[in-house]
Amino acid sequence: MGGKEGLPLDPERFGCCLRRRIRKDLIRFEREESMIEYTLIRSKRRTMAIHIKKDITLEVRAPLKTPKAEIDRFVMSKRDWIEKHLAAIAQQADNRARFSIRYNDTLSLQGREYPIIAKEGKRAGFDDQCFFLPPALPPDEIKRVIIQVYRAVAKEILANKVNDYSKQMGVMPAAVKVNSAKTRWGSCSGKNIINFSWRLVMADDDVINYVVVHELAHIREHNHSERFWRVVASVLPDYERRRKKLKEFQRKLANEDWD
Repeated sequence: MGGKEGLPLDPERFGCCLRRRIRKDLIRFEREESMIEYTLIRSKRRTMAIHIKKDITLEVRAPLKTPKAEIDRFVMSKRDWIEKHLAAIAQQADNRARFSIRYNDTLSLQGREYPIIAKEGKRAGFDDQCFFLPPALPPDEIKRVIIQVYRAVAKEILANKVNDYSKQMGVMPAAVKVNSAKTRWGSCSGKNIINFSWRLVMADDDVINYVVVHELAHIREHNHSERFWRVVASVLPDYERRRKKLKEFQRKLANEDWD
């Protein structure tokens, strides 16, 4: 994690990261009128794993000496799983391509839906009732401005929550920052600087509070040991339920293009 502990923005990952890539081949494997194309990466590992990448390509990771025929059998044995997940990822990609934001749409903030309203003037913001923007903006500009509003609101919401939970937990971060991270909901550096993705404030308070407590707990334990989870549980005994809600929220957000 590059010296940081944090919650991945995508909690459901396929396979695991390699420490060293040894060999890379492109293989097209045909059998019984079906074809699975994948990239083979061999390394000093003990097991085989399948990783579906963001570009909807397949990567198979295998030990150095595993016979090619055995790798092919492994891939074919996972064919149904592969097809299911490729279809789901393709559908997400299609949903993201269709995603747009327009006036009178509603957006989520702390789990509640608020409309986007055109308001005369040059200012944009959130007033506890709606997101307001200058009129006549095209969809791409609406999204750009809305993200700016989210970032500003996120700084206030997350700073307040960190302040409240810091007192409860008896810890204090060196700083709290909001960024545009796409791969982590939050992180805590070795210097106890906490970062949050602005996207987090779209979730409800159950989820937001869990991520805040999770990162503050890293000030005590820079790991995910049993001691770490005891710290989290001492503040949020139902943290496992909240983790499930975080995964559900992630699946929803995967269908929206906020880049």
